[in-house]
Amino acid sequence: MTELVRRLERAVPGGVDASTRRRAEYSSDASNYRVVPRVVVFPRHVDEVLEVASLARADGVPLTARGGGTSVAGNAVGPGIVVDFSRHLNRVLSVDPASATAVVQPGVVLGSLQAAAATHGLRFGPDPSTSSRCTVGGMIGNNACGPRAVAYGTTAANVVELDWLDGAGRRFTAGRDLDAVPGLAGLVAANLGVLRTELGRFGRQVSGYSLEHLLPERGADLAKALVGAEGTCGLLLGAQVRLVPVAAARALVVLGYRDLATAADAVPALLAHRPLAVEGMDARLVDVVRRHRGPGRVPELPAGGGWLLVEVAGDDAAAALAAAGELARSAGALDHRVVGSESEAAALWRIRADGAGLGGRTAAGAPAWPGWEDAAVPPERLGGYLRDFDALLAEHGLAGLPYGHFGDGCVHVRLDLPLAGAPERLRPFLVDAARLVASYGGSLSGEHGDGRARGELLPLMYSPAAIGLFERFKALLDPSDLMNPGVLVRPALVDADLRLPLASSLPAGGGFRFDLGTAVHRCVGVGKCRADSSSSGGFMCPSYLATRDEKDSTRGRARVLQELANGSLVRGWDAPEVHESLDLCLSCKACRSDCPAGVDVAAYKSEVLYRRYRGRLRPRTHYLLGRLPTWARLAGRAPALVNAVLAVAPLRRLLLRLGGLDPRRDPPRFARPFRRRRAPAPVAGPRGPVLLWVDSFTDAFSPGVAAAAVRLLTAAGYAVTVSAGEVCCGLTWIGTGQLDGAKARLRRLLDAFEPHARAGTPIVGLEPSCTAVLRGDLVELLGDDPRAHSVEAATRTLAELLDGWQPPDLAGVAVVAQPHCHQHATSGYDADLRLLRRAGAAVETIAGCCGLAGDFGMTAGHHDVSVAVAENGLLPALRSAPEGAVLLADGFSCRTQAAQLAGRHGVHLAELLGQHLRTAPRRR
Repeated sequence: MTELVRRLERAVPGGVDASTRRRAEYSSDASNYRVVPRVVVFPRHVDEVLEVASLARADGVPLTARGGGTSVAGNAVGPGIVVDFSRHLNRVLSVDPASATAVVQPGVVLGSLQAAAATHGLRFGPDPSTSSRCTVGGMIGNNACGPRAVAYGTTAANVVELDWLDGAGRRFTAGRDLDAVPGLAGLVAANLGVLRTELGRFGRQVSGYSLEHLLPERGADLAKALVGAEGTCGLLLGAQVRLVPVAAARALVVLGYRDLATAADAVPALLAHRPLAVEGMDARLVDVVRRHRGPGRVPELPAGGGWLLVEVAGDDAAAALAAAGELARSAGALDHRVVGSESEAAALWRIRADGAGLGGRTAAGAPAWPGWEDAAVPPERLGGYLRDFDALLAEHGLAGLPYGHFGDGCVHVRLDLPLAGAPERLRPFLVDAARLVASYGGSLSGEHGDGRARGELLPLMYSPAAIGLFERFKALLDPSDLMNPGVLVRPALVDADLRLPLASSLPAGGGFRFDLGTAVHRCVGVGKCRADSSSSGGFMCPSYLATRDEKDSTRGRARVLQELANGSLVRGWDAPEVHESLDLCLSCKACRSDCPAGVDVAAYKSEVLYRRYRGRLRPRTHYLLGRLPTWARLAGRAPALVNAVLAVAPLRRLLLRLGGLDPRRDPPRFARPFRRRRAPAPVAGPRGPVLLWVDSFTDAFSPGVAAAAVRLLTAAGYAVTVSAGEVCCGLTWIGTGQLDGAKARLRRLLDAFEPHARAGTPIVGLEPSCTAVLRGDLVELLGDDPRAHSVEAATRTLAELLDGWQPPDLAGVAVVAQPHCHQHATSGYDADLRLLRRAGAAVETIAGCCGLAGDFGMTAGHHDVSVAVAENGLLPALRSAPEGAVLLADGFSCRTQAAQLAGRHGVHLAELLGQHLRTAPRRR
């Protein structure tokens, strides 16, 4: 441990981490760059920040501020001390509705500020698509904007005062006073010509320093000039920001045009309608969203190849719709759609919001990167710029998915730059792109800052006099150049410190069929895994929401695995950093669907465990819970005896400890297996045959679910054939990385199921986690076997099979539904909701994982996190549920968690519907 780290630990007790794993997690943000810090610090209060800064100055160590780590230009990585403000300094200190202002700490997430302001009918104007996890401090650092900046302005326009600590150690309140920085007034007076002619030419000119705000006619506003300084001029300790009234009513107009450039041509005329937002999307992006989410899960758009999403406001819903109609009629679009429903509008906005992550693949499926992420030109010149930009891409042999804030002339695009194979192609393209933007009077950055991605290119946009002015401004505030060096002033080369050229291939080695090195680099760092998405039905990432530690986020795990791939920080499959990173992953698979880049840490974890333990002694839990179906089959021969033994508390606790399990848990009770009962012979039904798969969990622990499913499907008109013998999908083998064993079981499953699939018979699964194996892992493990694709296509959930059938009457039944994470990730819960609502049930859906997650919550060392995860969704929902509400949980783990932590009995969908069959109407 270095002397610097020792002194930091004295200054910030318990908040300093110089471990290899932590440095790996913070080596990158959402950019292409990798800069490994010496140490990461998590201050709990401002005094600790002051101490850290003092130590950095004394030792001459660079200091970089970090919020949510969502910076796409490499603004939040540095070689010295990285200070994470998001962990503790993350509160809204006050909201004053009279002055329409709020005082916040730098690490507060924008969504938290919006929630606090909303209680007063207010909001913070700028709202980037990362609002659920970006911090206000980060927004101030980058001068963030978002779609509604067209109405409310950039972050700079919404800042009142900043509590600032500069690089010289001076703490002051930055407002409308230049005297806070000695020499600043003289610098402004000597450079009035440059300030008035080169800066502030249009709203999205945020490259370089926004020194135009220092002009006397602009209020001599130091606070606004420091917005967008990207941490190069000091540390933000707090901020007073301006709030705006929430629109009384809003409506969304979706306008379809021939292509994106034609849509951009229409923007200037639309601005006359004073919209709240004007966003552009390309057909290629929409196609990628459709492929990612699956059929039927993306709202229909008007005809066209490029779209504008235009939001308008009104005093009430009728006025908003009238304004939307007027705008649509004058838009010159091929087709349009006016949306007044909040939920429909949110679904359409989500297409655009997911662009930051889904843009990480081109229309052809190639990896795409944020090398030219957010350039902006004056809106009236946007159409021409887009046409020339397309020509430039063709010239360089590149492709991407453009979208952006067209009302402000800002375009986002990620490109299939060959950063791993031919990084030398990056510089020529960036130079040409910068010259193109400059020729249109534009800005290299329109909202994300210049960072390491564009700092070197600023002389292509600004004169030597302006560049010199930037250098002198920084020197006044950071004379030793310790604050985020390599950014803006004396910038690092645009092709230095790239992450991808270091990546090594980790080709398939007998487990999953992917190259792990390539797979983990799908994570581009947008950080959606750090957001609490429960209000929008998201499930990712349950362990991060429980611990609020970057190591437990999908992104943090991907960063550690990326370091495993490049082999410089983390070495070997058995590296302790890898174990620490993956230990609290619940393998819930929510990241598979919720991560916009499609990162699937559950699969990566299985692959890592496979490679680490193949041919070696494994942890005890791998033999016990990882092969649970084998032991359950043996216990099924004498379930009463096994249950009696486990009912003896001292013996049960001893056995649990010996098995590596938490003694606070109760093992589930075994039942007389369903497969040992005589299955009824199939009865011909008008809906044809169906194969009911009785999986190992249902067979051993919940045979009543299988019996209820037989009755239900028969009543629905199906000829039910029950799977013969034990047909195991290998789920527990997959979760513990015993992939050879999993493949052997899956091949036997294919032997049993493929004839049914080939005959066109639906295969219905009852346990969601097992059904999900057939909808995902099966092909990813055995995709070279054509039978795998056939079985995958034939597999249905119970609700999917019954979609369109009129279910029993559940009017008056309150249902609290816990969707299973694996079902959420592979097929979704929409079919279940349609079936329940068609039955008349009042349904409240719980978002998020139950926390047990198969073997996770049973394993020693995981109990507290398992309970904390349950407190994110399941337990509060059960406590607030109406009297007599039914807990609907198809997952055996979900029912077990509810029973053990809340004493609530859960039922399967087959049981719920089966209980009400006597009230069912005649089949249609």
